Amino acid sequence: MIDLVIATRNGGKLREIRAMASHIELNLLSLDDFKQIGQIKESGKTFEENAVLKARTVAKKTGILTLADDSGLEVEHLNDQPGIYSARFAGEKASDYANNEKLLELLRDVPPHHRYARFVCTIALATPETLIGTVTGTCEGMIGDKLTGSGGFGYDPLFIVNNYNQTFAELRPEIKNKISHRAKAICKALIMLENYLIEKQNT
Repeated sequence: MIDLVIATRNGGKLREIRAMASHIELNLLSLDDFKQIGQIKESGKTFEENAVLKARTVAKKTGILTLADDSGLEVEHLNDQPGIYSARFAGEKASDYANNEKLLELLRDVPPHHRYARFVCTIALATPETLIGTVTGTCEGMIGDKLTGSGGFGYDPLFIVNNYNQTFAELRPEIKNKISHRAKAICKALIMLENYLIEKQNT
């Protein structure tokens, strides 16, 4: 069984990745298993730069194959904000509720046809020695005018998914795990991981 560190302390992300990677024999670890690793400063200017930074940093510090993601919400009317600042849109260590409230306030008088948004997730896979690669997934939708649904996390209660007329927080997990930005990126990342493991086995 292969050890793989998921470079997050976010329980929601970890649950989604566990569910989607269940067909691969992996011993999944998280940053909660490595208390010595403190906060990793996300100094990149793009989702990809931040994902690579986290993956390479954690892989080097743990000596273990690492998967890291950076994801966020881009709202067209706000010039793609909050973007890479999605988790701290309302300030450092802001709660999901505070971030959602700030977004609602900024879009308060914006009509539905101008509330287009998309979720973006970039995943990087790295060994202690090298970056294996990166992949990206997106999901299109719009921002609702109120929090709806009790599932998910982050901006899920505001993000109405195209073709479903439900927020991520209302969708059943089995549907979300097929269509979300993270689901799409994870699918690509797992293929990249499996190819890496096959190559490693054959060398």
